[in-house]
Amino acid sequence: MNPPSIYLSAGEASGDRIGARLAEALHAAEPGLRLVGMGGPRMRTAGVELVQDATPCGAHGLAEVVGALPAHHRLLRAVQRGFTERRYRLAVFIDYPGFHLAAARAARQAGVRTLQYVAPQLWAWGAWRAGRVRRRLDRLAVILPFEEAFFRDRGVDARFVGHPLLDEPTTTRAESRATLGLSAGDRVLGLVPGSRREEVARLWPVFRDAARRLSRELPDLVVLAAAMPEVRYPDAHGVRLVTGGAESVLAAADAALCKAGTSTLEAALAGTPHVVAYRVHPVTWQVARRLVRLPWVGLVNLLAERRAVPELLQDLATPSALAEAVRPLLDGDCHAVDRQREAFALVRGRLGSPGAGRRVAALALESVA
Repeated sequence: MNPPSIYLSAGEASGDRIGARLAEALHAAEPGLRLVGMGGPRMRTAGVELVQDATPCGAHGLAEVVGALPAHHRLLRAVQRGFTERRYRLAVFIDYPGFHLAAARAARQAGVRTLQYVAPQLWAWGAWRAGRVRRRLDRLAVILPFEEAFFRDRGVDARFVGHPLLDEPTTTRAESRATLGLSAGDRVLGLVPGSRREEVARLWPVFRDAARRLSRELPDLVVLAAAMPEVRYPDAHGVRLVTGGAESVLAAADAALCKAGTSTLEAALAGTPHVVAYRVHPVTWQVARRLVRLPWVGLVNLLAERRAVPELLQDLATPSALAEAVRPLLDGDCHAVDRQREAFALVRGRLGSPGAGRRVAALALESVA
């Protein structure tokens, strides 16, 4: 009997990385398994036959997604055709829930079982949408410890699988600095403005200008920015752009400015004190202020259940405020740094154990058995 064909879908760079790990785990568990889907270069290298390009995806936020709707509709139609023309036993959707919940509906209508890996953040706002999740997904693999009970209480078959960041290779500060040509004594500021174009467009100027303020005060300061090859970083004089992911930048840095999101957990796992910032379209911000009921947006603060990491959002994320907030963290020997590292240890313990990709692969193979 031929092995079943599984559809894997990732909508942006972070999902491509998670999807590649999942594909590797699936192939290890079931040699010869055919994996088809949508993603990027990492998934292709991991053996996924890409039939759709994830480039049109990557929008985040209400106003930003509205602007990307035409591209998303074209892509969704292509995905729908694939579910009716091909014989998939299972569709695995990785993060990017706005698009993927629509795709999951098409999969279910075509008789394809569905598994979402990385949950929509209904716990932040819109818990009423759990009914849609329940109707469109057979299973949900969640990566934050509190999400399993949240979704199970709402009738969704959710399993906590641990955080996929724990499956990523780690590098020490000394190794990262050696790779980047830095010495142990260099004072280094890391900038992580995000991976999506609209995120970078909003955060890069304030991150860059905050770094310049600090460089005037600290002439020996080395500034590194985690950069995406396809994204523009205007007027980057004095900032070294490092492509290939945020890991090396965060490992090498004494302190960092980070976009709210997964990069804050990457900083925590690297032990790098940081400041969280976020800016979105003004319409998105006004809607979020009325709907979101969380005390913090940073994942470290949410998981530690206290405000260990400073958060500067929207109009508060100015170059002067960011520079002032991150300046004491560069010294490395202060109460603020100690407080953050205590929170990092707590968060690390709450993220589960390595092997998220293997656990999701097991769930997937159970679904096609």
